[in-house]
Order: sequence, then C-alpha cells, then structure tokens
Amino acid sequence: MDIVDQLHVMRKLVIDGSNTSGFQRSMLLGQEGEIETSEGPVSVVDLLLEEESAQRVKEYDGGVRYSLDRLGIPLVEIGTGPDIRSPEQAKEAAERIGMLLRSTGTVKRGLGTIRQDVNVSIEAGARVEIKGVQALDQIDDIVRLEVGRQSELVDIADELQSRNASVGETQNVTGVFEDTDSGVIGGALDDGGRVTAVPLFGFDGLVGREIQPDRRLGTEFSDHAKRNGAGGIFHTDELPAYGVTDDEVSALRDAVDASEDDAVAIVATDPETADLAIEAVAERAKTAIEGVPEETRDATQEGTTRYLRPLPGAARMYPETDVPPVEPDPSEIDEPELLTEKVERYQTEFGLDSGLAEQVAYGRRMPLFEAAVDRGIDPTFAASVLESTVTELRRDDVPVENIADAHFLAVFDLVADDELAKEGVNDVLTVLAEQPDLSAEEAIEEAGLGGVDDEEVREIIAGVVERNADQVAEEGMGAFSGLMGECMGELRGKADGDTVSDILREEIGKRS
Repeated sequence: MDIVDQLHVMRKLVIDGSNTSGFQRSMLLGQEGEIETSEGPVSVVDLLLEEESAQRVKEYDGGVRYSLDRLGIPLVEIGTGPDIRSPEQAKEAAERIGMLLRSTGTVKRGLGTIRQDVNVSIEAGARVEIKGVQALDQIDDIVRLEVGRQSELVDIADELQSRNASVGETQNVTGVFEDTDSGVIGGALDDGGRVTAVPLFGFDGLVGREIQPDRRLGTEFSDHAKRNGAGGIFHTDELPAYGVTDDEVSALRDAVDASEDDAVAIVATDPETADLAIEAVAERAKTAIEGVPEETRDATQEGTTRYLRPLPGAARMYPETDVPPVEPDPSEIDEPELLTEKVERYQTEFGLDSGLAEQVAYGRRMPLFEAAVDRGIDPTFAASVLESTVTELRRDDVPVENIADAHFLAVFDLVADDELAKEGVNDVLTVLAEQPDLSAEEAIEEAGLGGVDDEEVREIIAGVVERNADQVAEEGMGAFSGLMGECMGELRGKADGDTVSDILREEIGKRS
C-alpha cells in the first residue's frame, strides 16, 4: 500500500444524530493496497483514520437513542475494491483484514469492535451498502441473502413492467374504517389519527411475495413507512386479517378505484405521519417498477437486511480548517508479526500442534502466553492452561474473568519451581477466580494442596499399594493403571503426575 505524503483532516457530513457535531473527522492514510484470498487478490482502495460515531442503542416512535461512550474513539476504515466475486470470498477477505488488524496488537477486540459495511450488487441490480455487519461468520450468509433479494426484486420489476403497473395518488380513506374492529386502525382513529392509502395498479400478489426469509416486498414498503414515523403498513395481499373484514377491503378498493388485479397499501397513525409515510410507500412502490434501488441497509441478526437511508453521495467531505496537515515518517512504521506467522512459529519453535497454536495466537491471552514462555515455562503446558483449562473452568461456571495475568504467571512459576503439581492447577485457579485478592501461594493453601513433601507422597502411595497387595501380587505392573488413578485421587493434585508414576512403579516393583 502507498502511504500518503501528507495527512489532511477532513470533515465528513453526518446528519443522522450519531455525531453530535454533525460531522465526522476523517483522514486518508494510504491507497492502492492488496490482500490475498484463495479466490484471488482483492484490492484495498483506501485506508483511513476516522473518529468513531455514537452507538445507536434504541429506536422508538419519533426518535433514536444514542450512547456517547465511544464517540470520538480512533477508528480505522479499510475500503476494498469491487473484486470480490462470491459470498465465500467476501467472508475470507473480511477474515484476512481482521487478522491483519489484530496482528498489530493495537485494536480493540470483541463483538462490534470490527464492523463490516458490505456493498453488494448483481447484474441488473444496484449497489446496496449493508451497514454494521458485526459477526464475521454472518458475512457470506448476508451476501447470499442480499443477492437473492436483488434477484427477486429484478423478477418483480420485470413482472410489474409486463403488467404495465403504476402507482396512483395517495388518498385519505379514513371513512372506510370508521366502524372497524381492527385494534391498530381503531386505536389510531380514537387518538385523532387518519388512514391514508395508495393504490398500486397491477401489484396484486406481488406485494406479499417473499424476497428474503420472512420479508416480502410489502416489508420493504413498511420499512420506508417506519423511517417516516409510522408503525408499519397494511396491504391487500395480506387482508382480510388483523380485524380488517372482507367488506372493508372491498370498500377500500372502491375508494381508490382499485380492481382485483391491483393492490392497496394503507397507513393508520396521526395525520402528519400518515401523510408522510404513505408518500414514502408510494415512492418505494414506483422504484419497485424500475428495479432495485441504490440504498443503505441495516443488517439484522437473522442475516437479512432492512432499509436504513438513501445511498449517500460522494460530495460529503470538506477540509477541517482547525487542524494542520501531518507528514508521516515511514521509518517509524513497525511491521508486526502476523497472527498466521505466529501460528507457524508456535508449531516449529514451541512444538505446539496446529490447533493449539492457532487457539493461542488468535486468543486474547496470546501476550500472556509469550510472557510465560519468556519466563521459562513449558510452552505446551502454558498453552494448555490458558486455552483448555480456562475453557473447562468457564463451562463449570467458574468466574475466570477474575483471574489476573499476574495470577497465571505466579501459578506457572510455582509449577516450574515444583511447589505446585500440574494436577493442582485447576483447583488453584478456581480459588483465585473466586477469591482474586489471594496470592497464588495463599490459593494453594486454600485449595488444600500445600505442605506435602516427597516422603509423604511415598507414604500415601505405599499405603495404596499395601491395600491392594493381592492385586499387585497377581498382576504385577498390570495393576499400575488402576492404582495410579487411586493414588492421584488420594493426593488430589498435591503431587505431580510424573512423580507419582515413578514412585508407584518402584513400590509395585518391591512387591511383585
């Protein structure tokens, strides 16, 4: 990637409320890069440093609630070129970028800290920007479902054009529903609202057509109504229902001059919102005749998308006059070891198997693992504790998040100094998780693992062998496995397994 000679701070207009100043500061860092995927290279068009916007936490009628706790935090934005050809490649490219960012060790981790804005277009479709894809494992599904949505919209447009479909004028049809049994419509009218309608000539059967799982063309219309303050819409492809009768549907068609080949959409809410919302529905219906609209959409947890806003234009930025340009010094750039390279090094240098090496390299405790190895701790033991043991304890509802890095290092040191058997690590970590104010030495005592020397270990093992003298006399070393389990059970992690094994073999040998 080519790093720019000067960094110029720009202001990007943002008017949805997520930036309290009405703009977002942004600066271009580099251009013309590339990442590799199994399906070919993907160009990186630009790399920018921006300030984070406020997080949208709740939407309700007439407003949006934002959390300001992340406003202004430095944010890296990476834009790829239109080289991605499949949902699988989109996911792989995102994973590659995520790996590169995490390799720096300077980015925040966790769900929501890396968010993908996915642009999707198909032949005869349109560019659609999907905002806020947080889970990497959703990307391929989201792309696949968006491709399906656009394909369905193209088919619907072809059908509408073949029917010579059109959108009529919006109208006030409150009189049709004056005596309605519909709770939604009746409630709106009781509050002084009105019912507005738009006839959709030639749309019959298509408004209710599914374009994504549990989403129909009518859902698209409803999204636009909701963006204008309404709770949603009703349409004749789904009526009679919701308390609306056959007679009311017939009267509605008569009121707007719609035939059985047509559809009608209605909105019931306060007068001002009803007028705005039905106009938005009419505009979206007109677009449905033309094909797929260019727009920005919001990703849902199910992998589908919903309308968010029109696709922004390019002319959104202007210079920030209060901040002088910055000239970067390429010599100050330190190239980090990639996580993929760490995985290979952990296998060759430390002898970890591929699965454990990947777990450690990509895990949250990778720096702790390296610190432990630097102290002379066995790499396989350290990796196993930090990944496997911690996972086991978490499954047992042990609050492992209370265990500090210093606790882990102290436990590792005690094992290395033969003051704690490896078999006792689980118990000590459990105590530290539940009583994090204790030291590792105090946790050993609390777990009942302290104060056993080699002679006491030998006495306990000799006692086990003596109790099973007949079995030892008959089987000799064949009794080893069963007695080993019994010995470890009595010692309860107070002695290392290798030590117990050696002493047990000696004691069996004396009696066989």
